[in-house]
Amino acid sequence: MAQSPINPGDIKYFQISSNTKDGSIDISPSISEFRFYESVLSNTITATAVCIDTGVEVGTKLGKGSVLDSLPIRGSERVDIKVSDAYGQSITKDLYVNRVRNADPNATNELFFLDFASKEFFANEQQRVVRRYKDAPISTHVKQIASLLNIESMRVDDTAGNYNFYGNDKKVFYTLTWLASKAIPKQAGSGSGISGAAGFLFFQTTDGHSFISIDTLMKQAPKRKLIYTNGVNYPDSYDAKILKYTIKSDIDVQQNLSLGVYNNRTMYFDPLSFSYVVQGFDIEKQKGNIDIAGKQKFTSGNLINEQLVQTPSRLMTSVLDVGFNMPGKGDEQIDNTIDNDDTLINDKSTKNLVQSIMRYNQIFTIQTEITIPGDFGIRAGDTIQCDFPAIKGDKKSEINKLTSGKYLVAHVCHRTTPRDTLTSLTLVRDSYGENKDS
Repeated sequence: MAQSPINPGDIKYFQISSNTKDGSIDISPSISEFRFYESVLSNTITATAVCIDTGVEVGTKLGKGSVLDSLPIRGSERVDIKVSDAYGQSITKDLYVNRVRNADPNATNELFFLDFASKEFFANEQQRVVRRYKDAPISTHVKQIASLLNIESMRVDDTAGNYNFYGNDKKVFYTLTWLASKAIPKQAGSGSGISGAAGFLFFQTTDGHSFISIDTLMKQAPKRKLIYTNGVNYPDSYDAKILKYTIKSDIDVQQNLSLGVYNNRTMYFDPLSFSYVVQGFDIEKQKGNIDIAGKQKFTSGNLINEQLVQTPSRLMTSVLDVGFNMPGKGDEQIDNTIDNDDTLINDKSTKNLVQSIMRYNQIFTIQTEITIPGDFGIRAGDTIQCDFPAIKGDKKSEINKLTSGKYLVAHVCHRTTPRDTLTSLTLVRDSYGENKDS
């Protein structure tokens, strides 16, 4: 039987460099708490440090006094961080000071909070997408747009079909997130992604940025195997023990109906022919076309009433992208506009919009929050296997086969103090039960 280490983290260094002077300060002795955040819904990583400064002599070039005034810290200073957990894994990253807040000085010390973000967070505010992107898959456009921020490491899944658009002076992160909602993976489930697996996520972790489909994330093998027990120890077949967990949200039928999770319909207006196209989509059409976390999906005849699927519960309207930004240039665009095949519509919105709306909402249907001993190897976008106990009258311990299984890590918070190091995870999934094929 194993036991999870809940030991304080080791802040190897926390070096802040001055923007106005030739020097830097390692403030690691002053940090009483450090938090590091990742999320599949966030374009950047962030961090927060709680500092208690008693005043230090930082060298003749920087002078004496508080860190805030001696360095000084006024925002945008670079900080080189290395923090290790009890397993020897480290967060090694260079971040930048976003703001100083909640300063509380007194005669002997000063307490303040420092908020940090990656360099791309600031570069995004200074860069705009302006040119036309044409005749290529969205994945190709994403790589070109990401280069505007000099993103060093980025994983991009291949997408199906070409798409043409203008940047229209939008910010880089806004544009990439917008393209994620339109992207369709080349392959998903047992067939083409066009069949029902639209929906990408654009986010950053310690390892870099990712423009990746939900389906790809759900295909991953679990990175960790965790168990919740009442005792201190846990079986050797598991990586760690879940210290506590809370079911944040479960199935909300009324909310799912309002979001169109079971069945939705969109009416598309065609400004070229002044006609309209109606496109419906329901969860029955997803069968075999997406990868799910569990084995009990919300399909009619399974976990939900058939009536919930039969009628669209969310009605939407949209305008087809026709006649304006077709493939090619000049007269070629005119020829492509009047063509009768699928190139008539630049954006495959009739195929991707109804699917992505459903997929985004499905993946966050079941949300569970857990706390485990600090594990800096877990990233947002990973999948993990969680086993929870079944509630029974006898003392025999059994695994709950419905709530246990594969979960997607949506949000991560690594927290270290002089007393302990903990990792808090928000886990999401789209279905119940253990999927042995995962």
